[in-house]
Amino acid sequence: MGMVNFTILAGGLTSSFIVTYLFNAKASSLTVLGQSPTGPNSSWISTHPANKTILYAVNEIETGPGALQSFIINSNGLLTGPVDTVSAGGVGSAFAGGISTGQVAIANYAGGNAEIISTTSDPLHFARNATLITFPPPAGGVSHPHMALQYGNEIFIPDLGGDKIWRLVENGSPGNWKIHGLIQQPEGSGPRHIAIHDNELYTLHELDSTLTVQAVPPTPNGTSPFLGNVTITPPNPPDGALFAAGEILIPAPMANFPVAYIYVSNRNTGTVDTRGDTIAIYQRTHGSGPALTLVAQVYTRLNQIRGMEIGNAKNGGEAYLIAGGVAGSGGVVVFKRTDGGKGLKEVARNTDVPTRSTFVWL
Repeated sequence: MGMVNFTILAGGLTSSFIVTYLFNAKASSLTVLGQSPTGPNSSWISTHPANKTILYAVNEIETGPGALQSFIINSNGLLTGPVDTVSAGGVGSAFAGGISTGQVAIANYAGGNAEIISTTSDPLHFARNATLITFPPPAGGVSHPHMALQYGNEIFIPDLGGDKIWRLVENGSPGNWKIHGLIQQPEGSGPRHIAIHDNELYTLHELDSTLTVQAVPPTPNGTSPFLGNVTITPPNPPDGALFAAGEILIPAPMANFPVAYIYVSNRNTGTVDTRGDTIAIYQRTHGSGPALTLVAQVYTRLNQIRGMEIGNAKNGGEAYLIAGGVAGSGGVVVFKRTDGGKGLKEVARNTDVPTRSTFVWL
């Protein structure tokens, strides 16, 4: 039996605070417990991989270097801090994620670079010696690294501007990393976010709104063919709709959800659909048919879903998905995963804060 009350943190692109929500599954209610001040534009947040009382947040600043901040998560879900703040080394810091070695990866979307920042005496304090990793820009274009994903001893960084997924390895010491290979993606596709499941690489491409799957290629510069390549956009959008894929989630299979369904968000940055944007659900299928099968397109009454997250398996949170838009006034919505994960049913919504861009379940 899972928990009834869940605490969820939410960062935002146009605010200097992180919101703490309480989701009561029994009452189907979502309420704001409070706000914790941060640096500007705390657009992406994540917890330490091993210590869930430590939170990392970026400051996504387009006019100058962004920053990485650390916070202590208190028992009431509110934050103490920032405990430490370090420069991100680049502009437009759109992602931060802790890795198992105790370092924190940060991707600077507008700067075309990234850092893997080591911590010092404890996970709350950052070293100042990180190597700035600058990605070679495409001919006539700009590199746009958008996230970082640990895979074994490598870190994969999708480059939306360069249509590549860069492969990084540590170069002798924490905080010092280097590019050692790449996985080429289709020209103009704009790989934004990635996930790996069963040693297969799933890539969500922002610019052409596609989802692809391929075997993780041999290191460092191997290639592998696409096993599946599908368009994720909903049918019959309004005239003037302009789609840009957002987030991908592949929750691990478990008893109540034995199939690893793939959840991807559509962001319509053009003419708004009154039904809101969709979360599309896919299944990885094997055999003679297509490798990616559309299961559902779920309309959300949210605009431009940049962030969504599924709850923690240890307490029953895996039954729920939270999402928010970065435009409009749809607020934050909790959906219940239905039919083993094939569907999503709205169970709670809170519009006190109209837009949010990233979530962490505590």
